[in-house]
Amino acid sequence: MSDNAPLTDLENLENVRDYLGPTPPLGKLPLRGERFWVDRPAQLLNAVNLLKQSGVVAVDAEFTQVRARTQNDSVSNIPRLALLQIAIENHCFIVDALRLQDLSPLMEVFGNPDIAVLLHGAGADMRVMAERGLQVAHYYDLEATCRSIFGQHESSLAAMLQRAFGYHLDKSLQRTDWTRRPLPPAMIAYAARDAEVTLELYYWLDTHYHIILQLHEANGQTDAVARWIEPFLRGNSTLSPEMAVIEARNQGQIHNRAQVAADCRAALVSVQHPMRRNRLLRLIADLALTQLSSDLLLLLQAPTSDERAAAVRALGRLGIKSALEPITALLSDPVLDVRKAAQTAVHNLTTKELRQPRPAPTRAADGTRSWVVENAQSQSSSDDDDNGWKSRLRSIIDA
Repeated sequence: MSDNAPLTDLENLENVRDYLGPTPPLGKLPLRGERFWVDRPAQLLNAVNLLKQSGVVAVDAEFTQVRARTQNDSVSNIPRLALLQIAIENHCFIVDALRLQDLSPLMEVFGNPDIAVLLHGAGADMRVMAERGLQVAHYYDLEATCRSIFGQHESSLAAMLQRAFGYHLDKSLQRTDWTRRPLPPAMIAYAARDAEVTLELYYWLDTHYHIILQLHEANGQTDAVARWIEPFLRGNSTLSPEMAVIEARNQGQIHNRAQVAADCRAALVSVQHPMRRNRLLRLIADLALTQLSSDLLLLLQAPTSDERAAAVRALGRLGIKSALEPITALLSDPVLDVRKAAQTAVHNLTTKELRQPRPAPTRAADGTRSWVVENAQSQSSSDDDDNGWKSRLRSIIDA
């Protein structure tokens, strides 16, 4: 099989790494603009005055891991911000975060909801920036955007610059000691280039993939979802889905299982960010909400690979046999992540037995509940969400 041939059946996907869809024509990187080293408060204020005139700023951070002792006398590695590179049209500012103790003037830029901050892989950079009091109000994570289009294997900055501009990005200094001073000119140029090309990648994505780019916009606005669902969308719930539903019912947020499905269906309408919708689809599968299968089937044609793959996984876990044909068609999806999810789902749907209906609870005169648990053979299946303790919890929800 050629690496560029689409998959039409259950073939081995392990060695297939390429995006199989079309790519727009190569763009052209502009000539390098002016670069400014910023290590004094007055220089920082001058930089901020220029930066806040721009609607978009590209940001990249260089940091190192510093060993430090915690309160219990153990040693851990703590990220320490060393450089902050901020690029706009024709200008790039390399901010010495070690020498400048007060970076708060930058909040006029990062905290301004009218200025979009561009990052490629926002998580680590935003965490280390937050340690210095820099909270970003409005941003795009271009790495996540590229992953939605081309898949996780081709979403790195280096891979995307090769695809968008035919440009080879040198990453040889990525693990250099950024705390050394003075920094050699080569290291300063290396750091500045990452921010500069991130800005150009944003323009390329906005030109060719505007709709998907806008789905990844994070501007602090909240989705209209049920309160018990939100922690799962943020990825920080401390409860299992079943326990979260029971707690919500005890608090009067949920009255029956039909409302659980209704809340999740409403969330599918209001949640647009691909990562949050991905987590929502996982929640739907965890709660075995098979009544939402028609909603999930529509997402097999979603514009982002994240949603297509998540919908495939959810339908496969729910055992929706009617989804077999459209999922099989996704074995030829341009994105490897979707093809692999489809392969797994097709395998599950063609080998697993149909899901047994959940046992109905009965209530005794003294108010206690009882139910019939599935037989030992069905309990042995680790993929059946309606077995064992999960079944008992759901019977409480339904009562």
